[in-house]
Amino acid sequence: MLARTGVIGDLDRLTHQLANGLTSTGTVIPADAWRDDEALYLQFDLPGMDRSSIELTTEHHTLTLTAERPSPIPADARPVLTERPTGRFTRRLTLSDALDTAAAEAAYENGVLTLRIPLAAHAKPRKIAISGGATKQLTA
Repeated sequence: MLARTGVIGDLDRLTHQLANGLTSTGTVIPADAWRDDEALYLQFDLPGMDRSSIELTTEHHTLTLTAERPSPIPADARPVLTERPTGRFTRRLTLSDALDTAAAEAAYENGVLTLRIPLAAHAKPRKIAISGGATKQLTA
């Protein structure tokens, strides 16, 4: 069996209890984000979650990610050690209106969800042509 004794064991149990408290209100799903001239990219760590339990939605500039990881411990078993968070997890991010969420693409591989959201046409960098000739006053 597993045993955690002494001060280290007490600290470990306290940490575990705090982590379990977070689980009931929703542990934060870790994420990375970056962008280039074409799109915003987001990656979320979702280890051990079945693809069918993952849901992505956008509404009013808010991206909502929901996923579920069930407990591997049978209901009639007595847990000896439970440190991995289980249950339903949700992460919400506010998105810019410069993104084209209708054209978003997502892929899930090796426990990592990757989301690509293209920039809207009006938000992409563009060059402005400069004409030659006489100097003109621009009017507002």
